[in-house]
Amino acid sequence: MPKEKLYKLVFAVLAFSSLMFLVGITIILFTEGLPIFSEIGIMKFILGKHWYPTYHPPEFGILPLIAASFWVTLGALMVGVPLGVGSALFLSELAGPKIRSILKPLIEILAAIPSIVYGFFGMVIIAPFLQNLFNLPTGLCAFTASLVLGIMSIPIICSLAEDALSFVPSSFREASLALGANRWQTLVKVVIPAAGSGISTAIILGMSRAVGETMTVLMVAGGAAVIPRSFFEPVRPMTATIAAEMGEAAMGSFHYHALFAIGLTLFLVTFFFNIIAEIISRKYRIKLGLGR
Repeated sequence: MPKEKLYKLVFAVLAFSSLMFLVGITIILFTEGLPIFSEIGIMKFILGKHWYPTYHPPEFGILPLIAASFWVTLGALMVGVPLGVGSALFLSELAGPKIRSILKPLIEILAAIPSIVYGFFGMVIIAPFLQNLFNLPTGLCAFTASLVLGIMSIPIICSLAEDALSFVPSSFREASLALGANRWQTLVKVVIPAAGSGISTAIILGMSRAVGETMTVLMVAGGAAVIPRSFFEPVRPMTATIAAEMGEAAMGSFHYHALFAIGLTLFLVTFFFNIIAEIISRKYRIKLGLGR
Protein backbone atom coordinates (compact mmCIF):
# COMPACT_ATOMS: atom_id res chain seq x y z
CA MET A 1 0.00 0.00 0.00
CA PRO A 2 1.21 3.55 -0.76
CA LYS A 3 0.84 4.63 2.88
CA GLU A 4 2.96 1.70 4.11
CA LYS A 5 5.64 2.48 1.53
CA LEU A 6 5.66 6.11 2.68
CA TYR A 7 6.11 5.02 6.31
CA LYS A 8 8.88 2.67 5.27
CA LEU A 9 10.65 5.44 3.36
CA VAL A 10 10.36 7.91 6.26
CA PHE A 11 11.74 5.46 8.80
CA ALA A 12 14.51 4.41 6.41
CA VAL A 13 15.57 8.04 6.02
CA LEU A 14 15.56 8.47 9.80
CA ALA A 15 17.60 5.31 10.24
CA PHE A 16 20.22 6.33 7.68
CA SER A 17 20.42 9.92 8.95
CA SER A 18 22.58 8.80 11.89
CA LEU A 19 24.95 7.18 9.41
CA MET A 20 25.09 10.41 7.44
CA PHE A 21 26.00 12.35 10.58
CA LEU A 22 28.73 9.83 11.36
CA VAL A 23 30.17 10.10 7.86
CA GLY A 24 30.04 13.90 8.04
CA ILE A 25 31.83 14.01 11.40
CA THR A 26 34.47 11.59 10.14
CA ILE A 27 35.11 13.64 6.98
CA ILE A 28 35.44 16.89 8.95
CA LEU A 29 37.82 15.34 11.49
CA PHE A 30 40.06 13.94 8.77
CA THR A 31 39.90 17.10 6.66
CA GLU A 32 40.78 19.43 9.52
CA GLY A 33 43.10 17.10 11.41
CA LEU A 34 45.36 15.69 8.70
CA PRO A 35 47.18 18.98 7.83
CA ILE A 36 49.08 18.91 11.13
CA PHE A 37 50.45 15.46 10.30
CA SER A 38 51.91 16.72 7.04
CA GLU A 39 53.57 19.55 8.94
CA ILE A 40 55.20 17.73 11.88
CA GLY A 41 54.66 14.02 11.14
CA ILE A 42 52.26 11.60 12.74
CA MET A 43 54.83 9.91 15.00
CA LYS A 44 56.18 13.20 16.33
CA PHE A 45 52.63 14.35 16.97
CA ILE A 46 51.58 11.20 18.87
CA LEU A 47 54.87 10.48 20.66
CA GLY A 48 55.94 14.07 21.29
CA LYS A 49 56.38 14.79 25.00
CA HIS A 50 55.59 18.50 24.97
CA TRP A 51 52.33 20.32 24.27
CA TYR A 52 53.16 24.02 23.93
CA PRO A 53 50.93 25.31 21.11
CA THR A 54 51.56 29.00 21.86
CA TYR A 55 55.36 28.82 22.01
CA HIS A 56 57.65 30.02 19.22
CA PRO A 57 58.14 27.59 17.63
CA PRO A 58 55.09 25.68 18.93
CA GLU A 59 55.30 22.05 20.03
CA PHE A 60 52.41 19.70 19.35
CA GLY A 61 53.25 16.46 21.12
CA ILE A 62 50.16 14.79 22.55
CA LEU A 63 51.81 11.94 24.48
CA PRO A 64 51.13 13.73 27.82
CA LEU A 65 47.49 14.10 26.82
CA ILE A 66 47.20 10.45 25.80
CA ALA A 67 48.91 9.36 29.03
CA ALA A 68 46.54 11.54 31.05
CA SER A 69 43.50 10.03 29.34
CA PHE A 70 44.90 6.55 29.97
CA TRP A 71 45.56 7.20 33.67
CA VAL A 72 42.17 8.79 34.27
CA THR A 73 40.32 6.03 32.37
CA LEU A 74 42.24 3.30 34.19
CA GLY A 75 41.41 4.86 37.54
CA ALA A 76 37.76 5.26 36.54
CA LEU A 77 37.58 1.56 35.66
CA MET A 78 39.09 0.62 39.01
CA VAL A 79 36.24 2.52 40.66
CA GLY A 80 33.36 1.93 38.26
CA VAL A 81 33.79 -1.75 37.36
CA PRO A 82 33.58 -3.24 40.88
CA LEU A 83 30.72 -0.94 41.86
CA GLY A 84 28.85 -1.27 38.56
CA VAL A 85 29.20 -5.02 38.09
CA GLY A 86 28.67 -5.65 41.81
CA SER A 87 25.48 -3.58 41.74
CA ALA A 88 24.27 -5.50 38.67
CA LEU A 89 24.93 -8.85 40.34
CA PHE A 90 23.10 -7.77 43.47
CA LEU A 91 20.10 -6.37 41.60
CA SER A 92 19.83 -9.32 39.23
CA GLU A 93 20.57 -12.28 41.48
CA LEU A 94 20.32 -11.35 45.16
CA ALA A 95 18.03 -8.38 45.78
CA GLY A 96 14.36 -8.86 46.51
CA PRO A 97 11.67 -7.09 44.49
CA LYS A 98 11.26 -4.31 47.06
CA ILE A 99 14.96 -3.51 47.36
CA ARG A 100 15.37 -3.75 43.59
CA SER A 101 12.51 -1.30 42.99
CA ILE A 102 14.33 1.22 45.18
CA LEU A 103 17.97 0.73 44.17
CA LYS A 104 17.57 0.43 40.40
CA PRO A 105 15.93 3.86 39.90
CA LEU A 106 18.46 5.45 42.24
CA ILE A 107 21.38 4.06 40.22
CA GLU A 108 19.77 5.16 36.96
CA ILE A 109 19.32 8.68 38.35
CA LEU A 110 23.12 8.97 38.34
CA ALA A 111 23.02 8.86 34.53
CA ALA A 112 20.61 11.81 34.43
CA ILE A 113 22.87 14.15 36.41
CA PRO A 114 24.68 16.60 34.07
CA SER A 115 28.43 16.15 33.85
CA ILE A 116 29.05 19.73 34.93
CA VAL A 117 27.30 18.95 38.22
CA TYR A 118 29.68 16.04 38.75
CA GLY A 119 32.57 18.33 37.94
CA PHE A 120 31.37 21.02 40.32
CA PHE A 121 30.88 18.45 43.09
CA GLY A 122 34.35 17.03 42.48
CA MET A 123 35.98 20.47 42.42
CA VAL A 124 34.23 21.87 45.52
CA ILE A 125 33.81 18.77 47.72
CA ILE A 126 36.03 15.86 46.67
CA ALA A 127 39.19 17.76 45.67
CA PRO A 128 39.58 19.69 48.96
CA PHE A 129 38.76 16.52 50.94
CA LEU A 130 41.44 14.49 49.14
CA GLN A 131 43.93 17.34 49.40
CA ASN A 132 43.54 17.41 53.19
CA LEU A 133 43.36 13.63 53.51
CA PHE A 134 46.55 12.86 51.58
CA ASN A 135 48.32 16.19 52.23
CA LEU A 136 48.54 16.98 48.51
CA PRO A 137 49.64 20.27 46.89
CA THR A 138 46.30 20.29 45.08
CA GLY A 139 43.26 18.09 45.07
CA LEU A 140 42.71 18.64 41.34
CA CYS A 141 44.55 15.60 40.02
CA ALA A 142 44.13 12.35 38.13
CA PHE A 143 42.88 10.55 41.23
CA THR A 144 40.00 13.00 41.71
CA ALA A 145 39.09 12.81 38.03
CA SER A 146 39.22 8.99 38.16
CA LEU A 147 36.98 8.90 41.20
CA VAL A 148 34.36 11.19 39.69
CA LEU A 149 34.45 9.46 36.28
CA GLY A 150 34.18 6.07 37.97
CA ILE A 151 30.99 7.20 39.69
CA MET A 152 29.68 8.56 36.38
CA SER A 153 30.32 5.23 34.62
CA ILE A 154 28.44 3.16 37.21
CA PRO A 155 24.95 3.55 35.65
CA ILE A 156 25.96 2.39 32.16
CA ILE A 157 28.05 -0.51 33.46
CA CYS A 158 25.36 -1.57 35.93
CA SER A 159 22.52 -1.31 33.43
CA LEU A 160 24.23 -3.23 30.62
CA ALA A 161 25.70 -5.84 32.96
CA GLU A 162 22.29 -6.42 34.52
CA ASP A 163 20.76 -6.87 31.07
CA ALA A 164 23.42 -9.45 30.29
CA LEU A 165 22.72 -11.31 33.53
CA SER A 166 18.97 -11.23 32.96
CA PHE A 167 19.42 -12.80 29.50
CA VAL A 168 21.06 -15.88 30.99
CA PRO A 169 18.37 -18.59 30.68
CA SER A 170 16.83 -19.70 33.96
CA SER A 171 17.49 -23.29 32.90
CA PHE A 172 21.21 -22.65 33.50
CA ARG A 173 20.51 -21.75 37.12
CA GLU A 174 18.05 -24.59 37.62
CA ALA A 175 20.47 -27.15 36.21
CA SER A 176 23.24 -25.94 38.49
CA LEU A 177 21.02 -26.05 41.57
CA ALA A 178 19.75 -29.49 40.58
CA LEU A 179 23.34 -30.77 40.50
CA GLY A 180 23.84 -29.69 44.11
CA ALA A 181 25.48 -26.29 43.71
CA ASN A 182 24.45 -23.59 46.14
CA ARG A 183 23.37 -20.10 45.15
CA TRP A 184 26.86 -18.62 45.39
CA GLN A 185 28.45 -21.40 43.34
CA THR A 186 25.74 -21.02 40.71
CA LEU A 187 26.36 -17.30 40.53
CA VAL A 188 30.16 -17.53 40.27
CA LYS A 189 30.57 -20.66 38.13
CA VAL A 190 27.49 -20.56 35.91
CA VAL A 191 25.75 -17.19 35.68
CA ILE A 192 28.78 -14.89 35.50
CA PRO A 193 30.66 -17.01 32.88
CA ALA A 194 27.49 -17.25 30.77
CA ALA A 195 27.05 -13.47 30.92
CA GLY A 196 30.78 -12.77 30.65
CA SER A 197 30.65 -11.35 27.14
CA GLY A 198 27.79 -9.03 28.02
CA ILE A 199 29.58 -7.87 31.15
CA SER A 200 32.72 -7.26 29.09
CA THR A 201 30.66 -5.16 26.69
CA ALA A 202 29.34 -3.12 29.61
CA ILE A 203 32.87 -2.51 30.87
CA ILE A 204 34.13 -1.43 27.44
CA LEU A 205 31.25 0.97 26.92
CA GLY A 206 31.79 2.35 30.41
CA MET A 207 35.43 2.87 29.48
CA SER A 208 34.36 4.69 26.32
CA ARG A 209 32.22 6.99 28.48
CA ALA A 210 35.20 7.75 30.69
CA VAL A 211 37.52 8.37 27.72
CA GLY A 212 35.09 10.76 26.04
CA GLU A 213 34.01 12.78 29.08
CA THR A 214 34.94 16.46 28.77
CA MET A 215 33.51 18.89 31.29
CA THR A 216 34.24 16.83 34.39
CA VAL A 217 37.93 16.27 33.62
CA LEU A 218 38.28 19.89 32.56
CA MET A 219 37.15 20.95 36.03
CA VAL A 220 38.84 18.40 38.32
CA ALA A 221 41.89 16.93 36.53
CA GLY A 222 44.19 19.90 37.16
CA GLY A 223 44.96 20.97 33.59
CA ALA A 224 48.71 20.22 33.53
CA ALA A 225 49.87 18.94 30.12
CA VAL A 226 52.68 16.78 31.50
CA ILE A 227 53.26 13.03 31.57
CA PRO A 228 51.92 11.92 34.98
CA ARG A 229 54.03 9.79 37.31
CA SER A 230 51.27 9.06 39.83
CA PHE A 231 47.51 9.40 40.27
CA PHE A 232 48.01 12.37 42.57
CA GLU A 233 49.48 14.71 39.94
CA PRO A 234 47.49 17.23 37.87
CA VAL A 235 46.86 16.04 34.31
CA ARG A 236 45.13 17.23 31.15
CA PRO A 237 43.31 14.55 29.12
CA MET A 238 42.67 14.96 25.41
CA THR A 239 39.04 16.00 25.80
CA ALA A 240 39.90 18.73 28.31
CA THR A 241 42.55 20.11 25.96
CA ILE A 242 40.10 20.46 23.10
CA ALA A 243 37.49 22.13 25.30
CA ALA A 244 39.98 24.52 26.91
CA GLU A 245 41.82 25.63 23.79
CA MET A 246 39.48 25.45 20.80
CA GLY A 247 37.99 28.87 21.56
CA GLU A 248 41.46 30.45 21.53
CA ALA A 249 42.85 28.77 18.42
CA ALA A 250 42.80 30.84 15.25
CA MET A 251 40.87 29.09 12.51
CA GLY A 252 43.19 27.49 9.99
CA SER A 253 46.26 27.73 12.24
CA PHE A 254 48.44 24.76 13.15
CA HIS A 255 47.01 24.94 16.67
CA TYR A 256 43.51 24.68 15.20
CA HIS A 257 44.43 21.64 13.09
CA ALA A 258 46.27 20.05 16.03
CA LEU A 259 43.13 20.22 18.16
CA PHE A 260 41.16 18.57 15.38
CA ALA A 261 43.87 15.91 15.16
CA ILE A 262 43.40 15.27 18.89
CA GLY A 263 39.68 14.91 18.22
CA LEU A 264 40.44 12.51 15.37
CA THR A 265 42.66 10.43 17.67
CA LEU A 266 39.98 10.35 20.34
CA PHE A 267 37.34 9.46 17.75
CA LEU A 268 39.38 6.52 16.46
CA VAL A 269 40.04 5.24 19.99
CA THR A 270 36.39 5.32 21.03
CA PHE A 271 35.30 3.94 17.66
CA PHE A 272 37.70 1.03 18.15
CA PHE A 273 36.34 0.37 21.64
CA ASN A 274 32.76 0.40 20.38
CA ILE A 275 33.59 -2.03 17.58
CA ILE A 276 35.12 -4.41 20.13
CA ALA A 277 32.03 -4.05 22.33
CA GLU A 278 29.73 -4.83 19.39
CA ILE A 279 31.77 -7.91 18.42
CA ILE A 280 31.71 -9.21 21.99
CA SER A 281 28.01 -8.46 22.34
CA ARG A 282 27.21 -10.30 19.11
CA LYS A 283 29.16 -13.36 20.23
CA TYR A 284 27.30 -13.20 23.53
CA ARG A 285 23.90 -13.15 21.82
CA ILE A 286 24.85 -16.06 19.56
CA LYS A 287 26.24 -18.01 22.51
CA LEU A 288 22.96 -17.77 24.41
CA GLY A 289 20.85 -18.37 21.31
CA LEU A 290 19.43 -14.84 21.21
CA GLY A 291 19.95 -14.38 17.48
CA ARG A 292 22.44 -12.37 15.47
